[in-house]
Amino acid sequence: MTTHDNERMPLPSPALPRGAPPAHGAVRLPGWGVIRAQGPDAAHFLHGQLTQDVEHLDTGVARLAGYCSAKGRLLASFWVWRPAPDEILLTCSADLLGATVKRLSMFVLRAKCKLSDAGGELAAYGLVGPAAAGSGLHPGQCRSDAKGHTLRLADAAGVARALLVQGASEAPPALPPLDATAWHWLEVASGVPRITAATSEQFVPQMVNLELVGGVNFQKGCYPGQEVVARSQYRGTLKRRTFLFGSPVAAHPGQELFVPSDPGQPAGMVVNAASWLGSSLVLAEAKVAAFEQEALRLGSVDGPVLEALDLPYPVPTEAAA
Repeated sequence: MTTHDNERMPLPSPALPRGAPPAHGAVRLPGWGVIRAQGPDAAHFLHGQLTQDVEHLDTGVARLAGYCSAKGRLLASFWVWRPAPDEILLTCSADLLGATVKRLSMFVLRAKCKLSDAGGELAAYGLVGPAAAGSGLHPGQCRSDAKGHTLRLADAAGVARALLVQGASEAPPALPPLDATAWHWLEVASGVPRITAATSEQFVPQMVNLELVGGVNFQKGCYPGQEVVARSQYRGTLKRRTFLFGSPVAAHPGQELFVPSDPGQPAGMVVNAASWLGSSLVLAEAKVAAFEQEALRLGSVDGPVLEALDLPYPVPTEAAA
């Protein structure tokens, strides 16, 4: 019986690194960009472009969303919220922001919607610990006020998290400085994927569990790649999913995974990865059958073995026929 057998013991949960300081504070997130969509047609336009229902997005709610190619592959992923009726804000990986704004703008046509890079006006900060828990918000809720926009994210490894988007010229939050590697480690531990330039156009949303974390609405109307996404959902068991692993070495997005039984064919790809105080976590997409039957290896068939860890949400893992 391998460690990935269907009869295996429950997977261990990711634990904070030994010697980690109390998780409390704030850190600037230069790797996160902000897009502003403004105008009376902003919500309607984005509703027809993203995997999420934006048209009925209420103030006070933040949702995950994806932007797909015509082939159903994720070009980018976002947190989306609506601070005003005619304004939508979206955060995405900063290395995809320019290309995403340019591509979306090509399809605005006659819609009364202006898309812009708001990075010069707004800056993103990660908040953890009491600063996040004390926001009074539950995961998936957001608040816009004079201090900026606060989005409560899902906890990770038992630590509360929030995203603060405020004026770039404003003073940083009056909180203890947080190590950026701590934020990234918690982001990976949360199991919520963030598409970056290294993984753009690599995954159908379900391959990175986007629908499992609320990033795909199957009742909304059409959007680019919608037929592929819907077919992937309803044709039966998915053959590829994203899993969480511990790694003995640091990894990076886009790095491939392998199994000894099929050395010539990659069995998966790293979506996000982070290392903090000697603890390396990997969020990686992989063939379900390979995950269930063998230990996955990082980088090559002779690479380091990855240890499967428990995600904070259930993932269907029955190998597809």
